[in-house]
Amino acid sequence: MVMGSPVAASADGPPTYPIAPGASVNVRSGPGTGYSIVKVLPTGSRVVIFCQTPGETVSGYYGTSKIWDNVGNGEYVADAYVKTGSDGYVAPRCA
Repeated sequence: MVMGSPVAASADGPPTYPIAPGASVNVRSGPGTGYSIVKVLPTGSRVVIFCQTPGETVSGYYGTSKIWDNVGNGEYVADAYVKTGSDGYVAPRCA
């Protein structure tokens, strides 16, 4: 792993990415703010990104993006609140 990388890998699981510092982030049922909130990630959380999909454009801690990260079954977080180290896709597109 490159020093300073936002990705943390563990021996027994996929890489995780930190959410914006000092923020609790809404996890939604789809890729936009019009979708229902299914849970809230507390400050200091890290997420696994299973796939990514385009959706509503959101401005957040890490800029403005229309990419949404799938972090669980039917669970999406705006990529603008996740430190992926990239302005583009870092995971496969959701099917």
